[in-house]
Amino acid sequence: MSQIEWYRDWFSSPYYEILYFRRNEEEAQHFINRLMQHLNPPPGSFMLDVACGKGRHSKCLARMGFDVTGIDLSAPFITEAKQFETNNLHFFLHDMRMPFRINYYNYAFNFFTSFGYFRTMREHDSAVRTIAQSLKPGGIFVIDYLNVHYTEENLVKEELRVIEGVTFDVNKWYDDDHFFKRVKISDPQHPELKQNFTERVAKFTLGDFTDMLTYQSMQVQGVFGDYALSHYDIRKSPRMIIIAKKIRS
Repeated sequence: MSQIEWYRDWFSSPYYEILYFRRNEEEAQHFINRLMQHLNPPPGSFMLDVACGKGRHSKCLARMGFDVTGIDLSAPFITEAKQFETNNLHFFLHDMRMPFRINYYNYAFNFFTSFGYFRTMREHDSAVRTIAQSLKPGGIFVIDYLNVHYTEENLVKEELRVIEGVTFDVNKWYDDDHFFKRVKISDPQHPELKQNFTERVAKFTLGDFTDMLTYQSMQVQGVFGDYALSHYDIRKSPRMIIIAKKIRS
């Protein structure tokens, strides 16, 4: 499987949802509630959910009355999300590296480490540029990413999980530039299928994101360390939730 496209195959696999089933809408709603309390967006704000998956965060935002657009490059995810479309909730099959609506949104979000998957730095910069261009001047971008330092120190290297009868043999490791997770799947309902997927996520630090954002005329306004929006601690925080503002067109 090509390293460039690993995320296309894995995120479209039914086993991805089985392994990560705990990422439910109730969890998403709690985080969105807290985030909206902090951001206090005006009613009817236009919002972009980048790499929206099946739209769990998008749906939460739309229920609050905002006009929400979700984009993702997984056709199965978008197909499922589209059945929930309303007058203020829209989904499109789209690659975040490609331009999408210029100076249109008040807010843009990228949740749950849905970034850092690409092969080159140029591709990551293209994604940040797409998000920056989509925002109106003064617009807010929130990116929710893993905390590299915490993840290195708390990495569980091996784990065997059985979910709904499916066995997931998970191995994790890292090098200087990336975190890796290899998932070997054994399904007794389909013994002929021996599926292996290897996730790869770039080790972007707060400094890396600050540089990427600054280059696209976005300025970091604040950083939180978990979904309760607690203070960010470089060693103790499991997440790195960055809030940036577009300072000019």
